[in-house]
Amino acid sequence: MDSKNKKRKGLNQREKLFCCYFANTQSVELSAKKAGYRKNPFIKGQQLLLREDVVDEIKNLMVARKELYASLAYSGYQRLAFSSVSDAVSLLYMDSPDKKTLENMDLYMISEIRKPRDGAMEIKFFDRIKALEKLTQLNTADDSSNMGLMDALTLGAQNLSDGDDECGV
Repeated sequence: MDSKNKKRKGLNQREKLFCCYFANTQSVELSAKKAGYRKNPFIKGQQLLLREDVVDEIKNLMVARKELYASLAYSGYQRLAFSSVSDAVSLLYMDSPDKKTLENMDLYMISEIRKPRDGAMEIKFFDRIKALEKLTQLNTADDSSNMGLMDALTLGAQNLSDGDDECGV
C-alpha cells in the first residue's frame, strides 16, 4: 500500500493550522506559508483543499466562527440597547480621571468623546433605537445561511480531482 492510498487518521497539526488560517484569510498560499509549508506553498495548499477531511474542517471552522461572531454581535447590541449611561455621565463631571478609574467604568455605549478648546467635554452615544432594531432583525433572521465560498471550494476540488488539473497537483 503506497502513501497516497493509506487511510488518514485525522489532520496533523500543520494541516489543522492550514485550515485555521484558510478559514480566516481564504488565501491558499498565505495559509500554507503560515502553517509551515515552505516548499511550493500554493501547490501544497491546493493539494490540501482537494482532501475532503480538510474541506470539512474548514467548513466546521467557518460555521463556528460565524456562530461566534453572531453571538458577539448580539451581545454587543444588547449592551448598547440596555446598558446604563451613569458611568458616562459621571465622566462628564470628573476633572481629570485617572487610568484605574476609567478602566473600571462601563463606557461601552460611547461612540465618541471630544474635548473642545473651551475645556468642556462632549460625549456621543450609540443609537439605542438602532441597536434595538438590529436585535429585532437578528431575532427574526432566517438561519439558512449561504456557504458560497465553501460550496465553490468543494466544487473546485471535485473538478480538480475529476481530471481538470491545470495546477499540476
